[in-house]
Amino acid sequence: MTALLKPVLAVLALVALAGCVQPPKELYVWGAFPRQQYETLLSESSTTDTQIQALETFADQARGANAALPPGFRAHLGMLHLAVGNAGAASQMFQAEKAAFPESTPYIDSLLKRLNGAASLNKAAAKQPI
Repeated sequence: MTALLKPVLAVLALVALAGCVQPPKELYVWGAFPRQQYETLLSESSTTDTQIQALETFADQARGANAALPPGFRAHLGMLHLAVGNAGAASQMFQAEKAAFPESTPYIDSLLKRLNGAASLNKAAAKQPI
């Protein structure tokens, strides 16, 4: 009986220990970001200003929970700011995306180059007499 009892107790101990294991913490907090991004691409349901507000609220909540924002979040928010004509905020968001995810540098640099090129063209056009 003792020979049979030891393996059974060992299996029960392993099962009990396995039940105590916590699942790993998620790397990023996604929230409604994928759905909101999808709606932006379809131009559905909400205005750009509403989308900006929703993403900024989500970012504040993530900061409050000490959670990391997902890749592309800041770049998407920058694109929304650009869509409403706020180039300064767009540039800040692009820079923040680049700082958070250095692997995005080539793409973000191309966005910043276009943004800065468009800004310099607008300044030149403003200086031209009518």
